[in-house]
Amino acid sequence: MDLYHPAPYLRSVQLLRDEVPSFDRYPFYLRSIRELATLPLHPKVTYIVGENGMGKSTLLEALAVAWGFNAEGGGLNYSFSTFASHSELHRYLRLVRGLRKPRDGFFFRAESYYNLASNIEELDRDPTGGRKIIESYGGKSLHEQSHGESFFSAFMNRLRGYGFYVMDEPEAALSPFRQLSMLARIHELVLHNSQFIISTHSPILMAYPDSIIYQLTEDGIQTVTLEETDHYMITREFLNNKQRMLNELFREEE
Repeated sequence: MDLYHPAPYLRSVQLLRDEVPSFDRYPFYLRSIRELATLPLHPKVTYIVGENGMGKSTLLEALAVAWGFNAEGGGLNYSFSTFASHSELHRYLRLVRGLRKPRDGFFFRAESYYNLASNIEELDRDPTGGRKIIESYGGKSLHEQSHGESFFSAFMNRLRGYGFYVMDEPEAALSPFRQLSMLARIHELVLHNSQFIISTHSPILMAYPDSIIYQLTEDGIQTVTLEETDHYMITREFLNNKQRMLNELFREEE
């Protein structure tokens, strides 16, 4: 097994604040974006977490597009577009790259994964296209598997190591057991010189030990431990005091 070299492919992300046209319009009025200056990235795994509406996916999407990925996901050579809904944030980001260049790269986006799967099938129907793209995803149509199986197949087969991987809520269709398996796969790829930027709500996926967690809040961006995230604390409280929390929730409804 190759030993991991700690030099990152992407060292940090900077917002070109002087070039932002207005902090009163989307997405710049989001507190996490408004307060952004320079965000250092971990050479192995960086997590972007927070409540819905804090700008996690917006920031991750902009980072991915600025790197050269398609806004709807895929590798660097994907150029399909079903609906251009991404923000202009990527135009105002400076990516501080490392000295090394990755051999592989992939932007996984749960909400547009169906569009990616459809594009793969469309490209594979071209008789002059050579080797089928689906072979890199396990060889079975992504539409002929359950949502979770399709997601997991991409993680296990498409990501090859020595890569820069951006993932937006990859746990969306995965059971807790599959999330643990994905965590093990992340570790395997990290050992093969890979760097991950992950937006997630899953305390399981946040648990990679050699990482940094940025939590986006109404007060901006904070560095936290796993145990300090809302996701971990609420999940732990529910598992430890299920009946009390249910009683409180139902009493509020009544």
